[in-house]
Amino acid sequence: MNDAGAGSDVMTRRADERAQDLRTLLDLLDLERIDDDTFVGSHPTGRHLGSRTFGGQLVAQSMIAAGRTVDGDRPLHAINVHFIRGGDVKAPIEYRVQRFRDGRALANRQVTALQDGRELCVALIAFQDAGRGLEHAAPLPDVPAPETLPSLGERLVGYEDTLPHFAGALRPIDMRYANDPSWILKGTGEKLGHNRVWMRTDGPLPDDPLLHAAAMGYGSDTTVLDSIITTHGLAWGLDRIVAATVNHSMWLHRPFRFDEWALYATESPVAAGSRGLATGRFFSRDGELLATVVQEGMIRHFPKRG
Repeated sequence: MNDAGAGSDVMTRRADERAQDLRTLLDLLDLERIDDDTFVGSHPTGRHLGSRTFGGQLVAQSMIAAGRTVDGDRPLHAINVHFIRGGDVKAPIEYRVQRFRDGRALANRQVTALQDGRELCVALIAFQDAGRGLEHAAPLPDVPAPETLPSLGERLVGYEDTLPHFAGALRPIDMRYANDPSWILKGTGEKLGHNRVWMRTDGPLPDDPLLHAAAMGYGSDTTVLDSIITTHGLAWGLDRIVAATVNHSMWLHRPFRFDEWALYATESPVAAGSRGLATGRFFSRDGELLATVVQEGMIRHFPKRG
């Protein structure tokens, strides 16, 4: 086979893998309903099996569980998740929903994720019918268009052995860094106090606003902590960093489709007491501010000696 044929086969295989990754995400969001307020979620399998449950999965599945108990046109507008312990990736997760309020325009839920009776996380989730009021928003940062930027897979070429967890990770979200990611910045010695990443699902989603919200919730946990370490010139996988999410909050401001490009603009205002705080904003291509994210993570750096 000539080089052109081999290259074509590689591209076809990668396209098939990306399509399968999106199907895997949709399967993760298709919770099994046990009764009115109890759901069961699964984990990805095969090459995607990590050491603990991905926080974005817990966020997204909690959103789905809560949303499936809310009737009428009251879209999800806020979620706050407190992470308690890591999940076993070989076991299903039970999601128990408590109904705190069901008003005409408002609904409030608490979702507790459990394995073997032990809490993994607790989420407070609010739904509200949008009304008219004051409007203003931060502006869209000036960055290149996503079509002009390399894919995450292209950014990882040459780092497959150095960053095997990233190279082999589930990738249902098409991510295009508008700046160099941490592992490339590490090689140049550059520090960066913000990160800008275009995101969308790697294929179309069904016309269900809750699925689009949950997919964004899943994606919101992928790069939000980057700015904490790039502020210090560090890189995931290349420096000895231990990180775990403590809590994750997200506010949805406007309707959106997450199978269309959204810019995830993140920065870190503070790191102290072995914790780092990161904030993020999702913008549509035409400049609308779609959602705001705040995440606190436990971040510990162990410099290499010598």
